[in-house]
Amino acid sequence: MRKWYWFTVPVAAVAVVIACSAISEPRPVGQAGKNADDLAHSMLQRVNADAWESTKAVTWNFGGRRSHLWDRERGYDLYKKGEREVLLRISDQTGIARENGQVLTGEEAQKALRDAWESWVNDSFWLNAPTKCFDEGTERFVVRDADGNEHLLVAYTSGGVTPGDAYLWSMGDGLPVSWKMWTQVIPIGGVRTTWEGWQQLSTGAWISTKHEFSTRTLELTDVRGAMSLAELVQGADPFAALETN
Repeated sequence: MRKWYWFTVPVAAVAVVIACSAISEPRPVGQAGKNADDLAHSMLQRVNADAWESTKAVTWNFGGRRSHLWDRERGYDLYKKGEREVLLRISDQTGIARENGQVLTGEEAQKALRDAWESWVNDSFWLNAPTKCFDEGTERFVVRDADGNEHLLVAYTSGGVTPGDAYLWSMGDGLPVSWKMWTQVIPIGGVRTTWEGWQQLSTGAWISTKHEFSTRTLELTDVRGAMSLAELVQGADPFAALETN
């Protein structure tokens, strides 16, 4: 999977590599099997994964930078960033891309569609990653800390944009509270990120809207979900052009 990250091209690459090596944590080794799967099922229950399955449409703003209207029933996403708007068929990355109201064609259109799809992969993962612990290509492990507490390690061996990423969930007494990440896009292993600001959608599903990364914060705003697109969006079908194109 491709996840949101906050590292840019370093000014002093060598210094960054040395610093990252010094603070990076190795990925833990856990125990696969029934206990791991039971822990994963417990997380699904806590976030009401059944209600998420009934959530057929959802909209949100990702960090104030871009927004999505996801028609989960038909597999469409309306992606907006600045003056760009993309109607995306998620399954095959086709669709219609516009910039300043003008339809893009050729390589510009293909790049816009690819960017929209990668953003959807990333942003929808941050929207509700707990429900993806049994996705195709996942592996689950129980990891015990020094105090004997159990944590759930979920590894993604295929799919998304950067397969091979892994996440160590800490669940506390209720909803998930944090995870540690081992991803291709972040050079430091074991970066801890909070899962907080939990919001319950009208469908009953729970969504975390705030994530603290050391000195940075990612917030999901304007999060709404419904049992159908018509409940979420008034008026004409925003994806009508995809139905005829």
